[in-house]
Amino acid sequence: MLVVEDDRAQALFAQSVLHGAGMQAIVITDADGVLAALKEHQPDLILMDLHLPGMDGMRLTAMIRQQLGMQLLPIVFLSGDPDPERQFEVLDSGADDYLVKPIRPRHLIAAVSNRIRRARAQAATLPGASGTPALSSPETGLPTRHHVLHQLGAALQHRDPGGVFFIEVASALGLRERFGYAAFERLMVQAGQRLAEAGHPHLLARLNDNSFLLLARGVGDDGLEGLARTLREELSLRAFVIRDDESVHLRGVVGYAPLGPAFADAAAILEAVERTTLQARLLTSGVAGHVHRAAITEQEHLALLEGQLELAYQPIVAVAGGGSAQYQLLLRLRQADGTVLTAGQVIPAAEAAGRIADLDQQMLEHAPGLLDLYRHATPPLHLFVSQSMRTLQREALADWLLESLQQRDLAGSSLVIDVRLPDALIHTVPLQQSCQRLAPAGVRFCLSQFEPGHDATALLGQLPLSFVRMAARFSSSHANPGTCKELRRAIEAAHAAGMQIIGQQIEDPQAAAAM
Repeated sequence: MLVVEDDRAQALFAQSVLHGAGMQAIVITDADGVLAALKEHQPDLILMDLHLPGMDGMRLTAMIRQQLGMQLLPIVFLSGDPDPERQFEVLDSGADDYLVKPIRPRHLIAAVSNRIRRARAQAATLPGASGTPALSSPETGLPTRHHVLHQLGAALQHRDPGGVFFIEVASALGLRERFGYAAFERLMVQAGQRLAEAGHPHLLARLNDNSFLLLARGVGDDGLEGLARTLREELSLRAFVIRDDESVHLRGVVGYAPLGPAFADAAAILEAVERTTLQARLLTSGVAGHVHRAAITEQEHLALLEGQLELAYQPIVAVAGGGSAQYQLLLRLRQADGTVLTAGQVIPAAEAAGRIADLDQQMLEHAPGLLDLYRHATPPLHLFVSQSMRTLQREALADWLLESLQQRDLAGSSLVIDVRLPDALIHTVPLQQSCQRLAPAGVRFCLSQFEPGHDATALLGQLPLSFVRMAARFSSSHANPGTCKELRRAIEAAHAAGMQIIGQQIEDPQAAAAM
């Protein structure tokens, strides 16, 4: 990063925050030295002050944009001027974003990280000399995600033999928190290069922060498992050098599926191998092959789940104060014999059957109508709705939800999306993207089944959460000093991040007091 700031105290603040996140930050206090610094350091982003001696930030931005190769360099302004007109002028001058001081460190880190990721993704799809999207990433030398998915679609269309492999590097969030953003990125580049060597001559692309996709055309079904095991073994066989005096061994899991007519398009097979990778995480071998289930028509019910979906409402009661009526939307399924299945029974079956997204959609479709019905209630209604990451990753869902809220003129803050901690740990980046899509409309997020730990606590600083729902075991923490101490630390961490705590299965005053 290049920090352009003439106020030394402000420059040191930004530099220290970025250094703490593992990003290298170089401070330039004089506008005259910026162009030379750009050529010398080739930064991924410029953090720009508005008011600089001799030349303001807007003029400097215009000069930078005139330089060869600088048109797409992210420029983020950090200024204490809250005037909306001035902000418009800044963005009109060629800046990408405008942040107002004072700013919380985690917000600064999130804004900078997101801009860099978007710039890199955009660069990866820039046309080459032929006018077509670039086939390889300039950062890693690997094929781009766009290119591999395009080839995957062509392979399915042509009915080519072969397979698709989803490789997930374990403990990604812990690695990033331990070594920092820049070191983690270098580590993932090394991991991608090693996987590409192991899978040669097949195409391998990085999908997101810690996952890769390999397309192996021409490999017979009987050779897919062997290739999957080779990929996993090569990833963990030798240590990666992450610093001059430190190395780390990576662990990973692999899910794979054969190409074939069972998959309508690239999105379908990608969802299948990702779901299979979740199953691989539970196996000692760390490798799982996709088993295609028989097609289920829209008229059929969920497997094992012949019955009527019902909804229940569990109140969320504030221990002290609270100016709203809060309810958790709960799923029930009534079978033909009158037996009622709980969400704990229905959801695993739906996930195993690959129908969790259908179930989530039905739950979420109920929310806008109910909020509309009680829009004038006193106190106002807030509704918590659980959703899986498989559902939240679908862009169509966010579009539908935003449109539903807008059509009914509903405040997004009345809806809280509840995401389970195990899902959030695996799909941190897609969850961040979902938050970015829905948060501007006011939709809030809750992290449930929270168990304190290094990775879990780090999420509190990575995601714009409003609520943290503790795991059920903390309901009896008042009877166990060790658990009580663990709970207090988790509550302090959540409160420090501006989040509210929700206790699960609280049934007596002592348990409530511990919260």
